[in-house]
Amino acid sequence: MVLQIAYQNTADMSEAEDITQEVFLKLISNINGLSNDDDEHIKAWLIRVTINQCKDYFKSFRFRKNIAFTEENLSSDYYTDNYLDSGDKQVFEELKKLPPKYRNVIYLYYIEEYTVPEIAKLLTSNANTVSSWLRRAKKKLKMNMEGEGIYEEGRLY
Repeated sequence: MVLQIAYQNTADMSEAEDITQEVFLKLISNINGLSNDDDEHIKAWLIRVTINQCKDYFKSFRFRKNIAFTEENLSSDYYTDNYLDSGDKQVFEELKKLPPKYRNVIYLYYIEEYTVPEIAKLLTSNANTVSSWLRRAKKKLKMNMEGEGIYEEGRLY
């Protein structure tokens, strides 16, 4: 789950693996504070820390000065080739075109099956804001997929 969130935000498997490692190092260093918490709280903590690590990555000197954000970087197929079937690959490619806040909301809602209020709490946002992001993300995704011929009459191809 942590690797998936990191990859969908960075679109670079090696950076996603580095972020995953950093998240689990933080988990190990904070394990005493989290040991009394239930599994759902730890999962929510991991999601929040992963998203924050991704944000930190994009603010870092390494990203801003050394990595050109090009189509070539975005087209890394390691994750899609190894983990998704062909139908999901097309959807994943369209998801990568969405802004990170929309990708995160789509992932948490559809993949992790969190409710809108739970996502709002995880992202420290208002539930109405999250609901708007989800609605906008679905609309953008639908428009993109219709343009690509992947979505037609409510069906994915």
